[in-house]
Amino acid sequence: MARGLAAALLALLAASVALAAAAPADQEGDRIRELPGQPPNVGFSQYSGYVTVNQARGRALFYWLVEAAPAAGPIAPLVLWLNGGPGCSSVGYGASEEVGPFRIRPDGKTLYLNKNSWNKAANLLFLESPAGVGFSYSNTSMDLYTAGDAKTALDAYAFMVNWLERFPQYKYREFYIAGESYAGHYVPQLAKLIFEKNNGTENPTINLKGFVVGNAVTDDYNDYLGTFEYWWSHGLISDSTYLNLKKTCLFDSSEHPSPECVKNLNLASSEEGNIDPYSLYTKPCNSSASLKLGLGGRYLMILFTALVVQSL
Repeated sequence: MARGLAAALLALLAASVALAAAAPADQEGDRIRELPGQPPNVGFSQYSGYVTVNQARGRALFYWLVEAAPAAGPIAPLVLWLNGGPGCSSVGYGASEEVGPFRIRPDGKTLYLNKNSWNKAANLLFLESPAGVGFSYSNTSMDLYTAGDAKTALDAYAFMVNWLERFPQYKYREFYIAGESYAGHYVPQLAKLIFEKNNGTENPTINLKGFVVGNAVTDDYNDYLGTFEYWWSHGLISDSTYLNLKKTCLFDSSEHPSPECVKNLNLASSEEGNIDPYSLYTKPCNSSASLKLGLGGRYLMILFTALVVQSL
């Protein structure tokens, strides 16, 4: 068993080295030599560029690949990261504020290393998706008005297929999809599409092993329930407010909450006080109101809706 596993790992390593040696010129053309303000001797390679997903409509998606640190080993897995929104940039959020290798210093000009970067264990592929988000674009303006979950998944799949032709050393590599917020739709739908495309293929080039989503948007009922339980279990709201939220909001639409739901959402916001709801154990940067309304989280926006409705 051990010998068989070792032989398989050696075979995968040999294939990766061979494919890397035969990498196309487009890959080298995408290499980032150094970012502005980057600390010296980072020890890992970076690439960025565009991959066309629909030639006829001139639609192309932008990516930033941060390869794994040497300690992760020569066959570290590949992780595709998708931010949600819809409309949030994976470069501006996922890479720069969440799981990427760099953080921006207060001077706005220099970077420092993120000690908790995921590239200590995996190769990180940040994708701006769908077209119109971040640096991704379409030459057909109507595409920006007709984007939906199904098209987003198809474009992301086309991106992966075409990107792997540019980076063949990642073919057959263990592959995971990760994301947050509205990626609660993007991630599982892309995973399902890849699974269906791989069905019946003995050794698929997109070697999907799993997916993970944090703070996921799924559906109103479960999103409300998870949010209220999180607030309550962390001592942010009272027992009575927790029970009233479940009683008045669980079967409501998040877009059109009832007056009673709005009332209890406002009460929950008041009880939470001046905190950063995305980082409970750190000091908030601004006042409670500006912080909660500025972050744009789904249920923070419900609180904003509640305030507006109350004022009318």
